[in-house]
Amino acid sequence: MNLPVRLKNMGRPSLLFLLCCLVQTNALTTCGTKQFQCGNGKCITVRWVCDGTDDCGDGTDELPGTCMAKTCRPTEFSCADRLNQCVPNTWRCDGKADCENGADEESCAPKQCTDTEFRCRNGQCVSSSFVCDDEADCDDGSDEASCPAVTCSGTSFQCNNTVCVPRLWACDGDADCADGSDEWPQTCGGQRPVTAATHQCSSLEFHCGSGECIHGSWKCDGGADCLDRSDEADCARPTCRPDEFECGDGTCIHGSRQCNHQYDCRDMSDETGCVNATHCEGPTRFKCRSGECISMEKVCDRKRDCRDWSDEPLRECGSNECLYNNGGCSHICNDLKIGYECLCPAGYHLVDQKRCEDIDECASPDTCSQICINQIGSYKCQCEEGYQVDPATKACKAIGTIAYLFFTNRHEVRKMTLDKSEYTRVIPRLKNAVALDMNMATKEIYWSDISQKKIYRAQMDSAEDSTRHSTVMSNDIDAPEGIAFDWIHGNLYWTDSIRGTVSVVTADGSRRKTLFHQDLSKPRAIVVDPHSNFIYWTDWGNPAKIEKAGLNGGDRSALVTDNIVWPNGITLDLLNQRLYWVDSKLHTLSSIDVQGGGRRTLILDEHKLAHPLGLTVFEERVFWTDVSNNAILSANRLTGGDIIPVAEHLSSPEDIILYHNLKQPAGRDWCQVSGCEFLCLAAPQVGRHPPKYTCVCPDNMMLARDMRTCVPAVPTPAAPAQPQVPATDPPRQPPAPASTTPKPQVLTTPKPQIRTTTAPIVITSTTAKPVSRTTKPPVRTTTPELRTQAPQTAKPKIPQTTTEAPVTSPDFRHGFAAAIPNTASATPLALYIVLPLAIVCLVAVGGLLLWRNYRLKSTNTIHFDNPVYQKTTEDQVHIWRSHSPDGYSYPKRQIVSLDEEADNPAFTEN
Repeated sequence: MNLPVRLKNMGRPSLLFLLCCLVQTNALTTCGTKQFQCGNGKCITVRWVCDGTDDCGDGTDELPGTCMAKTCRPTEFSCADRLNQCVPNTWRCDGKADCENGADEESCAPKQCTDTEFRCRNGQCVSSSFVCDDEADCDDGSDEASCPAVTCSGTSFQCNNTVCVPRLWACDGDADCADGSDEWPQTCGGQRPVTAATHQCSSLEFHCGSGECIHGSWKCDGGADCLDRSDEADCARPTCRPDEFECGDGTCIHGSRQCNHQYDCRDMSDETGCVNATHCEGPTRFKCRSGECISMEKVCDRKRDCRDWSDEPLRECGSNECLYNNGGCSHICNDLKIGYECLCPAGYHLVDQKRCEDIDECASPDTCSQICINQIGSYKCQCEEGYQVDPATKACKAIGTIAYLFFTNRHEVRKMTLDKSEYTRVIPRLKNAVALDMNMATKEIYWSDISQKKIYRAQMDSAEDSTRHSTVMSNDIDAPEGIAFDWIHGNLYWTDSIRGTVSVVTADGSRRKTLFHQDLSKPRAIVVDPHSNFIYWTDWGNPAKIEKAGLNGGDRSALVTDNIVWPNGITLDLLNQRLYWVDSKLHTLSSIDVQGGGRRTLILDEHKLAHPLGLTVFEERVFWTDVSNNAILSANRLTGGDIIPVAEHLSSPEDIILYHNLKQPAGRDWCQVSGCEFLCLAAPQVGRHPPKYTCVCPDNMMLARDMRTCVPAVPTPAAPAQPQVPATDPPRQPPAPASTTPKPQVLTTPKPQIRTTTAPIVITSTTAKPVSRTTKPPVRTTTPELRTQAPQTAKPKIPQTTTEAPVTSPDFRHGFAAAIPNTASATPLALYIVLPLAIVCLVAVGGLLLWRNYRLKSTNTIHFDNPVYQKTTEDQVHIWRSHSPDGYSYPKRQIVSLDEEADNPAFTEN
């Protein structure tokens, strides 16, 4: 017995050694090639090594020896700082220090300006055309120093402020000079030009002196909405009653609404200067149970300071509850003069007063700018592909080309770097350029001119030559105030505020389609997501709103309908799937996710957002133009803080976009294999198996039975039948005529009936998410054919366009549906015949079931499964209902065995 014990004792050190080896071996095998092994065996990604944060928990990932052993790649620059950090070579000498020690901006050669640029005294490079143009384009104003008297050529008109504009622009009805001198009566011979009869304001609108049309209700409302402030001229300022509070903008609210912890004034002046009434809070004050408020120093000082002696409890003064079982606290117990409190370390929060739980910091979308990884007691931020953490700011910074801001200022398209070290002109001598977008892969610029009523495009490198400009759209277009280019499928989307439409056209302008023309009042800005295949646009009509829809015109829904008045610019953060927009009436910058949730107002500022028009987002910043401030400003896109001007002293900056290779990530174009005769449009990607595209036809045509070719739109008898169904459900009938069943050849009523009834039910939803999800199931039911027949997409869309029945144009509905007039007209007739019969059958079956149920309840049976009680054919058992509360009663005599009767006197008959 001693030998095994001895062997066992001798084996203990060996076992411990083996276990340690196994642990070390396991740790080595667990960590991957792109991971770092901590001293405690933990594995972390190599990107977290020497980033200034202890991710191992034992500090081994931040040791000087660990950091010095790190080497930078050939495409990176070594900061040679305490952490030996690496930054991309493209960040070197970009005007912004990325290394903690600023080494990436040291020994940088002065920026070299090109032959077509002017070098400012501060080192900036601006376009030579900006010199002596009466605008300070250099930050130090050196481009306007020592300027000679301006003289214009014979083909130019000199404005009263010495600026030269093309002579053709004089007396054309548009004020092209900043002072409007090109349209003065003395300039035009005392006559108004014929071309001045452009779009007139409606009777419900106010015509500003500067030419704009605004809502009539905005006149004399205390906020200047016209650029020349003419809507607030000669207005009688209201006088508030003695029981009212006058807001900073002059409006009046009831006095009781001041300092009620709610903003009732638009400028929030009713809550400024208010004092919190609860003074007896915080660690330095103690609230007696009798009502007094005393200093915490007077508690447990053996003197009565509260009338009820509540500041001197005998049992609690001088006792430390934390000494026993840590006071029941899971982490930290803090003894107080009276009682105690449980506290939690950083990264935890207190639940049920004693237990600490980990805080999920990643639940807040503002914790990290891109990727958030929650850890026990902490969290970690990471960047998406193509971005890297900036060591200096800890924010995600893009890797790749230099970022440029492109913007319009009516007569030109200009570009500048984010630090304005380079500021040049891209397209000169434009009439009234408003909207702007770009195909960054091919370096093509698209812009709209509302005076010319056209949409143009040009190569970025040759855009300065007007002969190289191509016209994309010039017919049936009035006010293209917003454009958005789909860089994956090669289509251009635009809004027309006068026609009240949202349309699409191919990049070369050969094929166009009106997607929406109903339920639109004044659509303005538009943005596209060609990966999820959605478009988003603003409408500042009455009511104002922000809407989304599929690139093919389906799945339309409203995202924002409340607390919105004058939404101008809109942009999409593609990485985080979040929309940003500015409201020129409310002076706000807000954001919301693409499903319509998580709405936030980031900035409310009447000065910084006096009259914002366009905006774009990149990295951690959001940029916007302000026509009242004549400036481009930026702010943190998560918090709305750190508002700084990017460029000032501009002239009417309007739309703005950001140029960078990461702004338009590549994707697959399914329309290359569509086989559509006229136009292929990508379908919104919603649900498990959505269609990739749908075919559409021109506004005056519709899809044929094959759902690919187009035929002339033929009026069908279904049109007069439509008013019949709307009596029950107005949005339902429009889908019925567009009976785009995936198999149009089958003219049976069952399938159209199912579609006709399903779509309207889906469409009744008004929220963005439900609509997109519920309209997709019809798509999924038709997915067997979706790769070969776009009708599947067309089917849900038709209901959808009728969801927005007021939304989708009739011709779009025809083009989006199969040409089956007979099915459309047969469907309502079949409904009138089949539905009454079905109802009668249901009633009959229901009555039969009720009768059978009644009979079963009236019949009483007992089943004897025990063989002892099995009866022969001559035996009989009689059971009858008794009025006894005990239930059933049996006869007095029951014979189970005839032989037993003779032997047992108990079976004798009474």
